[in-house]
Amino acid sequence: MQDVVGDDAHLFFRFAHGRHLNSLNQNYLLPADKEEIRRSELHHRMLQFVFSGKNYIGPVRQALQFGEQRRILDLGTGGGFWAIDMADEFPRAEVIGVDLAPIQPRDVPPNCTFELCDLDQWNIPYPDNYFDFVHARSMHTGIHDYPRFIEEIARILRPGGLVLIIEPSLHPLVGPIPTATAVPAMPLTQPSESYHDGWETLWETYRTCLRRHGIDVTVPERLADLLAEAGEFEDIVTSEGNIPVGFWPPESDSTARTVGELQWMDYELFLPALKPFFLSLGLADTFVDNLISEAQRDFYEPPPHICRIARLHIVYASKVL
Repeated sequence: MQDVVGDDAHLFFRFAHGRHLNSLNQNYLLPADKEEIRRSELHHRMLQFVFSGKNYIGPVRQALQFGEQRRILDLGTGGGFWAIDMADEFPRAEVIGVDLAPIQPRDVPPNCTFELCDLDQWNIPYPDNYFDFVHARSMHTGIHDYPRFIEEIARILRPGGLVLIIEPSLHPLVGPIPTATAVPAMPLTQPSESYHDGWETLWETYRTCLRRHGIDVTVPERLADLLAEAGEFEDIVTSEGNIPVGFWPPESDSTARTVGELQWMDYELFLPALKPFFLSLGLADTFVDNLISEAQRDFYEPPPHICRIARLHIVYASKVL
């Protein structure tokens, strides 16, 4: 990782089970290396297609109309792609991205900065009522106390400020390939007991290990309730999205096809990235290798007429005035 942060890379990264991980939080066990940066970029580009070319949904522009100094915070920024794009779109706003490891590029817009922060163990290190817009996505598996995390977001948001949270479900869906060209609006049913493959086994194991690790795996489905329970938000809007996985959407539906390809590449990198997590929790090396290889086999060669769909849970809300 020297080409990312320089000669002092050893201060920010540790090497475990064949991958570089962050050194700031020993409990966060997904990698922080080139492959994970690439996966962060694929996820970002996929969501841009989902949001019709934008980086967000909701009244973001309205939230950024107040005051001379507009401030945007990206929690768990990863490779920093969202923060950079937002800094380009809103050149009068100060955009800050925070993460456990310095894996973001150095050449960024002048109004964009990146900082290190362990959001799982520390309070978010900014003053009360400081930001106009707070964004967080695909990070709940690194947060042990998600209600406290929501409370911190409420604290640093100014009254009337906007929060946008996006979390993928940990229960990908399996079903017959739809006959319609569009991705179905309603979720597919979970596979029957007779349909059980390496892909499903991996996700079941991942959820079980996350629970043992103290992570609430139901957070994505409960985002709106968690915001409401905090008592600091109003105008809570929630939505769900079906994300095709792979190349099954017809070429005539170019957006769904592109989304499916990007999500497929994301998952392709995600499967081997889970190995340090499983091994660090005590699973045997041979078991983990077999778990991942079986999932890869079924991922690369799915049964005929079967498609996989990921689920996104999205919520945005304003802090009460």
